[in-house]
Amino acid sequence: MIVAGHQPNYLPWLGFFDKMRRSDVFIIEDNVQFERQGFTNRNRIMTSEGVRWISVPIEHANKPLLIKEVKIANKSEPDWGKRHWLTLKHNYCKAPYWSEFSDFFESTYQREWLLLIDLNMHLIKGMMGFLKIDKPLVLSSSLGARGKKTELIIAQCKKLGADVQLAGNGCKDYIDNKRFEQEGIKLIFQEFSQPIYTQTCDGFVSHLSVVDYLFCTGGKSW
Repeated sequence: MIVAGHQPNYLPWLGFFDKMRRSDVFIIEDNVQFERQGFTNRNRIMTSEGVRWISVPIEHANKPLLIKEVKIANKSEPDWGKRHWLTLKHNYCKAPYWSEFSDFFESTYQREWLLLIDLNMHLIKGMMGFLKIDKPLVLSSSLGARGKKTELIIAQCKKLGADVQLAGNGCKDYIDNKRFEQEGIKLIFQEFSQPIYTQTCDGFVSHLSVVDYLFCTGGKSW
């Protein structure tokens, strides 16, 4: 059984979903520390003026927070959802597949979300449906696995009975292959090539949010 995992990013890029579709079970790492200036509450889209970040405002805390604890700053920025919806609409309404997916995003941003994890999981599950990915998701907080980096990943594999760990290429700098061998778990790395497609601008920009791919291609050709 192949297991992979990742933090629940906001509107993740296509490589996130590629890792998911290559696994048998996908772990949502919700009980790791929230990283400011990361991708958990923001991502990049294409606009008429180039690439732009869109960020979900979060409540500030005086201590490090786990991802599952992060609250959305609805009181200080009550219109953030409306802004995100209008930003997507303004920049993708002329994309070939806008009408196919727009209702989902409009309804999402009309709701009030209290926790970032709930918003991100709703979006991730919706986009899994659009990309025809049907894989079980497991919250890491439900596994009771302990450890850091390599040891945490091995503990999660054991909890799920996995014999193969699919890791992202970014893990190569810290993951200990020998420890996986010692535990009888095969370690493989994701080899994902970003497909090049026609975007709403001239040229091509890689590693944008998956919404760019969906609105421009319909998500059917990858």
